[in-house]
Order: sequence, then C-alpha cells, then structure tokens
Amino acid sequence: MHAPLRNDSFLRACLRQPTPHTPVWLMRQAGRYLPEYRATRERAGSFMGLATNTDYATEVTLQPLERYALDAAILFSDILTVPDAMGLGLTFAAGEGPRFASPLRDEADVARLAVPDLDKLRYVFDAVTSIRRALDGRVPLIGFSGSPWTLACYMVEGSGSDDYRLVKTMLYARPDLLHRVLAINADAVAAYLNAQIDAGAQAVMIFDSWGGVLADGAFQTFSLAYTQRVLRQVKTEHEGQRIPRIVFTKGGGPWLEEMAAIGPDVLGLDWTVNLGQARRRVGAQVALQGNLDPNVLFAQPQQIRAEVIKALDSFGPPLNADGSSAGHVFNLGHGISQHTPPENVSVLVDTVHEHSRRLRERR
Repeated sequence: MHAPLRNDSFLRACLRQPTPHTPVWLMRQAGRYLPEYRATRERAGSFMGLATNTDYATEVTLQPLERYALDAAILFSDILTVPDAMGLGLTFAAGEGPRFASPLRDEADVARLAVPDLDKLRYVFDAVTSIRRALDGRVPLIGFSGSPWTLACYMVEGSGSDDYRLVKTMLYARPDLLHRVLAINADAVAAYLNAQIDAGAQAVMIFDSWGGVLADGAFQTFSLAYTQRVLRQVKTEHEGQRIPRIVFTKGGGPWLEEMAAIGPDVLGLDWTVNLGQARRRVGAQVALQGNLDPNVLFAQPQQIRAEVIKALDSFGPPLNADGSSAGHVFNLGHGISQHTPPENVSVLVDTVHEHSRRLRERR
C-alpha cells in the first residue's frame, strides 16, 4: 500500500480540477545544475550507472524536492532506455551525449527490430517503486518515455542530429521502413508506460522532443499518429485512480488542436507558444503545461519574478467563464540548463506559488 498523497495539486491541475495554487515542476529538475546531483553521478561513475542503480536513481529524483517546494517528482531515467533494450547498444561518451552502436540504417536492421522484453527494463520499474515509496505521499510521481518519432530519430541517426538527414531520408525514400519502426516503437512505449504505472507512476508523459522538426503533414503521419497509438494503449486508471497522460511536442505550437484531439489530458507547450492563446485554442479539451523560456533563469531575481508573473497572467484566471476549472501546470518550455544557478530556481518556484494564490484570491 502506498502512503496517502498529501499534495495532489499537480494531479488535480492535470485533470482540470480546482487547486489552491498553480502546481510547478521542471523538466530535468534532477540534473547537472545541482551540485548534489553531480556528486551522486560521480559516485555512480556514469550516467547509465546512475540510471540503472535503484538507490542512486531514487536519491537524485528526490534531490530537487529537498531544495524546492515542487509539486511533482519525475522519474530519473532517459528516453533512450527503450531502444537500448531493443539491442541498439546505448552508450554515453563524455561530452558527446548518447550514441547507439547499432543504428537502423537498412531493411535488414529494421527487420530485426522488435518490442523488447520488459524484463530488460526492470531497473526502471524498480526505481519507480523505490521512488514512490521514498516520496511517502509528499507529491505525485511522473513516469515518462520518448515518443515513437523521437526515439526513431535517435535510432536511425545513431546519435543526436543537427539536420535529421538520415531519418528524414528514410521518411521520404522508404516510408514503409519508418512506419515499421514507429509501429514497434509505439507498442513498446505503451507497454513501457503501463509497466511504470503498475510500478507506481501516478502520471505519465510522452516527450516528442523532435516532432517540431517535421513538415506539416509529415508531423501528423509520422509523429502524431504514433503518439495516438501509444495513448490508445496506455492506462487511464490504476487501482481506482485516474492516471493523467501528458504529451509534449517541442515546436508543436502549430498543431495544438490536432494534438488535443488525440486524447491526452495535458499538452506541454514550449516557450514559443503564448499561453493565453493556447488556452483559447484548446483549453476546453486539455490542461496546459509550461512554458517559461529556460534561459530566463539566467536573469536577476526581479526579472525572473516578472517573467513568471507574465506567464501566469497570460494563462489568465483559474476559472473559465462557465465556472469550470482551467488546468495549468507551470513548467519550463524545455529542460533546465545544466548551467542554471540553483538559487534562481527557488525564485521561480516561490513566485509561481505566491502569484497564483493571489490570482485565486481575486475571484
């Protein structure tokens, strides 16, 4: 049995239910900007040494919650665990980022691809269970995965890319191969997220980090359709509790209506999107998450406060005109930079809580 949740504001906002303040968490909140994270990673010896060790993964997930009044924790892991379990051979070279030893380059590579045995990802599910226990009801725990398209980008390119030339060549020259990769990825991601829910995740997020590099039309066919395939399979309830599903597409501003229509509970927004306009476009269907530019955190405290207030004011009052609750989860528009001064995050979190409470008092 899990401890009762003492702060459910994040889950309530995801489901567009009233909250006493706007909840806040940050993408990559457990990361290199925190000296305690760097110390733990050094003890672990490598990123994967950190991510595959239950105790270390639990420790770093909780580190930002010891510093800041965050309203949710997110599993410490990586989006590339799934293709690694498919046998592509993930490594993290110092200063180079992730790299696959066996990328998908031809028909034979794609023919060998299959949904992985989830036992190969047992370390992730063990970490979820451990983190949920360690949280002891303090805040909810978010599980996550990369989207089928974003995983395919890494799997075909073999690493990060500036131009996505290899995966886009496959998209246009051999769409049949890419559709096979995406279908396998979608089914793997759905099984992976459901296993995280079974292990204790109370919400799940799909990171479509590279959806925005696609042309209109290609986005709908090669990214959105497969994110929808994931959502159709991922649980919406577990042990009597609703499980919110969040979809975040970096660069997805042009397609919010289409993204809302595939059935997520929450849409994550990057910093290029106006929150108020997004609310008018899709706020009757989904909650919104976002969307401060991460580089605001390099400014002075008074400037950080001003930008946070501007974002909250842009979203507008917590109630809609018909009296229903509008869901907003405050976040950055992408992951926090490793160079961020940790004290500036306190300014952001405290300002979100203080100003959003004031907005509720004005009703």
